[in-house]
Amino acid sequence: MSTADTIAAEFAQYVTASPTAFHAAAVARDRLVAAGFTALDEHDAWPTTPGRYVVVRDGAVIAWRLPEGAGPTTPWRILGAHTDSPGFRLKPTPVVRSHGWEQLNVEVYGGPLVATWFDRDLALAGRVVRPDGRVELVASGAVARIPNLAIHLDRNGDTGSNLDRQRHLLPVVGTGLDDRSGADAVLRDLLGDAVAWDLFVADTQAPARIGAGDAFLASGRMDNLTSVHAGLTGLLAAPADAGHIPVLAAFDHEEVGSASPTGAGGPFLEDVLGRVREGLGASTSDAARSARGSWLLSSDAGHLVHPSYAEKHDPTNRPRPGGGPLLKISASQRYMTDARGEALFAAACESAGVPWQPFVNTNTIPGGSTIGPIAATRLGIPTVDVGVGLLSMHSARELVHVDDLAALHGAVAAFLAG
Repeated sequence: MSTADTIAAEFAQYVTASPTAFHAAAVARDRLVAAGFTALDEHDAWPTTPGRYVVVRDGAVIAWRLPEGAGPTTPWRILGAHTDSPGFRLKPTPVVRSHGWEQLNVEVYGGPLVATWFDRDLALAGRVVRPDGRVELVASGAVARIPNLAIHLDRNGDTGSNLDRQRHLLPVVGTGLDDRSGADAVLRDLLGDAVAWDLFVADTQAPARIGAGDAFLASGRMDNLTSVHAGLTGLLAAPADAGHIPVLAAFDHEEVGSASPTGAGGPFLEDVLGRVREGLGASTSDAARSARGSWLLSSDAGHLVHPSYAEKHDPTNRPRPGGGPLLKISASQRYMTDARGEALFAAACESAGVPWQPFVNTNTIPGGSTIGPIAATRLGIPTVDVGVGLLSMHSARELVHVDDLAALHGAVAAFLAG
């Protein structure tokens, strides 16, 4: 298998094992621990000796490699990403009974392309709290479906318009005709004796290689597990004797604004960096010096030019499939890249032997943003916004060119290696 094939296969395994942000953080931690990282608990004192460490807070994960010789002013190389994806979260008292059907009452999470979620085999996944306080991750098989209305009953046939997000997006889960065919049975089998839970809907279709020559990978949750996986593999490959501290910081809640204890707008990364600095004996002045010599690579999925909607894209900066990861630039600071950051990323790509492409929004469409501006504002660390290009972003099933996925991995690894 080629490098691109191997990366696509490993990424597909990661997505399949990560139906929610909670799973994505836990799977990343477990892989790092299996490779020799030490899992830390935020309640405990942390070691100050050189080594490889990882800590999980709910649906976010931060890991770092503290090299020999690190001191109070040693700079950071941080790969920032997010673990969550748009979709649907179960509300409290979730069972809705109507006309012989039992449905689940869900709340839209983030900005999904809701029409793409219809007629898909859906699972429930998330975390539960047991009576003794233990937190466990759970996932069901395919148990639900958001049904389309037949074309005979709606000749417009357009599920993407005029949708009532409360009435039309509730997944069908059973009939309730007996104890084994209803929503209560599904939840009982999944939750057991849980006293509380955070559950989401997840598409169960496995990632697949498609297109001429299997050039593409189709999968859910590529925004933004592509970046988390690239950071994970890059950190595993980071050298032990670097003159900086490589870090993977994968936050939760980016799709709903990042304002949470585990989002980029919260204190998680600052808490971790502060504790590591304290262990290195850093003063306030040392921390400021370290920050100015550091870099944050904010990696989040971006847009390739859609061949049927080319007018939605900038007329001269038109990222194409197979052209490498995107360097995101915005005068309004939706992305944090400046000339110094562009030079840094170009050097990382050159070191990795991969191409890259500039991305800007057309002036008539503001576009989205990333964790980059939020984390840069909190940390004061120079930041560059990048990411792999996709089609169908925020769909239940997105599309990436496997060469772009491999190129992002190469660029991130080169950045973390310094």
